[in-house]
Amino acid sequence: MKATETSGEDRRRLKARQTRTALAAAALDLILERGLNAVTVEAVAQRADVTRRTFSRHFGGKEDAALDFTRDDGAAINAALRARPACEPPLVAYRRAVRDWLADTRAPGWHQLPRVRSLLALVDDEPTLFAAFERIRADAQEESVWIIAERLGTDPAEDPGPGVVVGAAAGVLTAALRQWWRGGPESAERLPDLVEQSFDVLLGEVALAAPHAP
Repeated sequence: MKATETSGEDRRRLKARQTRTALAAAALDLILERGLNAVTVEAVAQRADVTRRTFSRHFGGKEDAALDFTRDDGAAINAALRARPACEPPLVAYRRAVRDWLADTRAPGWHQLPRVRSLLALVDDEPTLFAAFERIRADAQEESVWIIAERLGTDPAEDPGPGVVVGAAAGVLTAALRQWWRGGPESAERLPDLVEQSFDVLLGEVALAAPHAP
């Protein structure tokens, strides 16, 4: 491929990424300004200065657009999970991958973005927003399952282990996130601590249950 062709492809990808980012920001801003039910896809497209058709090339709905930032962080956690040493047990690897994501100052996670906690607080009250949030989480977790399965050299279709690990670990993270976004202003900087405490709770419950296992 010629250099000019490669350059042109790169420019198109950059333009598409910029458009997607603009649409996501527009959806986030409008929903917080007007409320979810008062926002239309057309209004989001207009705010981002693109057509309705362009919106549909990037997102399935306004909820999906407003929560797009969470998709990037699911990918960041999975990238960190792939990079964890092979000797780490799966649950430990996932926990430390989340820790790496939270500590990454080069690409700050969505929990550091302005007004994100206000949007996530709506997830509990808006069924369509909740459904979009859960769908994005499920996609990220499915990838996590395959990463864990590769670490273990197993098939997740036959072995429940990878799914159990990811389900438990992702549930811990979600519980910590919900406590974070439901908390007052004093909890804004406490997300890493809440995540660590939540994982400690899970491990403590496992330790307590072990002696009583049949």
